[in-house]
Amino acid sequence: MDRFAWPWVFVLLVAVPLVLWRPGRARLGGAMHTRYDLLADVGCSWRTRLTWLPPVLRGVCLTLCVSALARPQESQGSVRSSMEGVAIQLVVDRSSSMEAQMSYAGGQTSRIEVVKQVVREFIEGEPSEPTTSRAGDMIGLIAFARYADTVCPLVRTHAALVELLEQVETAPRGSSEDGTGIGAAIALAAARLKNAEAELQRSIDRSSDAAPEFKIASKVIVLLTDGVENQNVSPIEAARLAGEWGIRIYAIGIGDTPREQRSIFDLGAPQVDTRLLEEMARMTDGQYFSASDADSLRQVYQRIGDLEKTRIESAQFIDYRELYRQPLIGALLALSLEVVLSTLLLRRSA
Repeated sequence: MDRFAWPWVFVLLVAVPLVLWRPGRARLGGAMHTRYDLLADVGCSWRTRLTWLPPVLRGVCLTLCVSALARPQESQGSVRSSMEGVAIQLVVDRSSSMEAQMSYAGGQTSRIEVVKQVVREFIEGEPSEPTTSRAGDMIGLIAFARYADTVCPLVRTHAALVELLEQVETAPRGSSEDGTGIGAAIALAAARLKNAEAELQRSIDRSSDAAPEFKIASKVIVLLTDGVENQNVSPIEAARLAGEWGIRIYAIGIGDTPREQRSIFDLGAPQVDTRLLEEMARMTDGQYFSASDADSLRQVYQRIGDLEKTRIESAQFIDYRELYRQPLIGALLALSLEVVLSTLLLRRSA
C-alpha cells in the first residue's frame, strides 16, 4: 500500500470508543450476598475471562471499516524518461605522425596518448564535473591510417568503448598500414551513422532493462587528424555524402601550429590540411577547430559538447489500485467472530 486517497476519514476513529463504551454496559445482574466468605473459593469461569473479547473484536471491525473508507491504494506506474540524444562517430587519426610529441600536463607526450586522454574525458566527463559526460548518447569509434577500421560500433554504454580506445596504436612508420585516409574514414563513419536507427533498435531488442526511450536528435562526426589526405577516396565526396544524410562534421586539426611559430625542424614536416577540413565542415554545417596542445584540444571537445546537447524529458504515469477489499474482509471476519462469541460461546444465561 502506498497511500490513502481520503485520509481525512480517519477522524471517524474518535467515535469508536464512544460506540464501544455504554454507561449501562458495566452493570451486571446477580444476587446480593452478605457472606463474602462463601464466595471466596469460587473461581472465574472461562466465559468470565473472555468477556472483554467481543468489544475488542467490535472495535477492530469498526477500525477496519474506517480504514476501508479511507481508500487505501497501491500505485501502479513509473516515471518514463524520453531522451533526445546524439549519435557521435569519433574518427581518430592513428598514422605514424601521431607519435609526434606535444605538451601535456607540464611535460611532453605523443599526440595519440593526449588524444586518448582527452577523448576519454569527452566520453566520461571530467572527474570533477561528471555532468559533462555523454552518458546515454550513442558513440562509436573509427581509427584510420591508410585504411579505416571500426574499433567500436555505436553503443550507448561506454565502458567497452573507453577500453577499446586505450588499445588504439599508431601505424608503424613506413609500413603498408601507414598513411592518412581521411576520405575513407569519413565515408565509413557516415555509413555507420546512416544506419544508426537500426543499430539503436538492435540494442533495444537485446536490452532487458527499462532504459529511457531514446531518439536520435542529431548525427555528428568528430574527425581528428594531424596530416594531409594521401589516399584514393576523396574527402570532399565523402563529406558531400554525409551532408546529404544530415550528418555534421566537426573537424579538428591537431598540431596545427601557425607557420611563423614552427621551429626550423618542423618547416618541412607535413601540416594539417586546414582548407580541406574547413571545407568539409562547411559543407555539412559543422565547424573546424585547431588544437596545438592538450589544453586547446580539451577546449575543442568541450566546445563540441556544448554544441551537441542531449535533452532528457521525464513524464510520470501513475495509476492506483484500490485495496479497500482487504480491510473490509478483515472487518467482516472480526464482526462474524464477535457475533459467534456473543450469541453462542459467551452468551449470558438467564
